[in-house]
Amino acid sequence: MPEKRLSQRVAVVTGGAGGIGMAVARRLAGDGARISLWDVSEKALEAASRMLPEAQTVHVDVASYPSVEAAVRATEEALGRIDILVHSAGIAGKNAPLDAYEIEEWRRVIDIDLNGTFFVNRAVLPGMKARNYGRIVNIASIAGKEGNPNASAYAAAKAGVIGMTKAVGKECAGYDIAINAVTPATAKTGILDELAPEFIDYMLSRIPRGRFLEVEEAANMIAWLVSSENSFTTAAVFDLSGGRATY
Repeated sequence: MPEKRLSQRVAVVTGGAGGIGMAVARRLAGDGARISLWDVSEKALEAASRMLPEAQTVHVDVASYPSVEAAVRATEEALGRIDILVHSAGIAGKNAPLDAYEIEEWRRVIDIDLNGTFFVNRAVLPGMKARNYGRIVNIASIAGKEGNPNASAYAAAKAGVIGMTKAVGKECAGYDIAINAVTPATAKTGILDELAPEFIDYMLSRIPRGRFLEVEEAANMIAWLVSSENSFTTAAVFDLSGGRATY
């Protein structure tokens, strides 16, 4: 039997207890990777461990750098190293016009969606550099390219993720490390529960495919981006927008 393409690889998936994160984790496990699921919800991690019993689970708050550092140590102690990072953890935040947006809600979205991406990338990169191997996919959003009205904090955070990914991908281009972002349109995940029905209708109306992204479709693209087959492309952005993106 031929070796699976991610055999001998260790993959961390943040936000891995559900949504796109869980779909990615299951796909990477099927490709032979050993999986560490990171999530802020202990209850969700318990459920995830029943869906993917071979995976390690780590309770982590990505908005806290000490928590992220502890998660790296726990994963490396259990699995030896981190070869792959798929950073899926994030929130949508509340819907409101910018001039009425709550200051603390703005900070919460930026802390989780942007600072959390920085923290997790920062924490795993030293080990990848030391081993001269790594694959990172940061999950941004089409909102980071085009902006969504009444979601300025989320759009700003995801635009920041895109810019950061392009910068760090260039910084690490001299290594066998590929760092890319994907920009999904709205997917059928629990994040929809955070949004007003009229905002969900607006986002659906913007997708030429006429439907939301299936999480397995995201996993299919990400599975290639984190493989050794992706040995050249880095600091790039891949659309999962169903035709919505105009650039």
